[in-house]
Amino acid sequence: MTTLTPTKRSKVRRLAGRGNYDLDTICSIIDEALICHVGFQSKDGPRVMPTAICRIGDKVYIHGNRNSEMLRTLSEGAPACITVTHMDGLVLARSGFHHSMNYRSVLIHGEAQGVDGELKTKVLDAFVEHLVPGRTPDIRPSTQKELNATSVVEMSLDEAAAKIRTGPPKDDDEDYALDCWAGVIPLGVRVDEPIEDPELKDGVEMPGYVRGYGAGG
Repeated sequence: MTTLTPTKRSKVRRLAGRGNYDLDTICSIIDEALICHVGFQSKDGPRVMPTAICRIGDKVYIHGNRNSEMLRTLSEGAPACITVTHMDGLVLARSGFHHSMNYRSVLIHGEAQGVDGELKTKVLDAFVEHLVPGRTPDIRPSTQKELNATSVVEMSLDEAAAKIRTGPPKDDDEDYALDCWAGVIPLGVRVDEPIEDPELKDGVEMPGYVRGYGAGG
């Protein structure tokens, strides 16, 4: 188990007891995410952009069009903050003040750098596998034109922290006697039946990793 040393930027201050610096915990929260939000300073002011995320080892990766202002800015070494959040439940307390949410979140601070060459191809394949495990062998490889049109940047997990809330509401002692229902409404991501492309070639069967996506993911 690796425990990260909190820095001035990554230290959890508000409700510090919910902070978690265990790298395995941080990685598990990231690995469950399909999107993240990236905060950075653009020439026109602060921006927060949603985008896909994947992790390889102790680094996270984001990608997009080579003309993306976000990726161009990050590639130049601008400080950034990447956030990932999972909402696990609505926490209904006996007062509005103590209503809350159960969640698992990660904040990553640092400076990104561009990725190219064989690692770039590896990362783009990892994005596909992260979204749908088992998919890569079924699709054609990226062309050089597609690779040239795509930018990839990486950021280390050296300055990362998780913040997690679980469990029931925490009410004021005198409120536990109130005739008011309290508890948690669990939340999750629903996976529906896959929808075939209308242009799908006749005779192409749905792969098991698609058919079983909901059960496995």
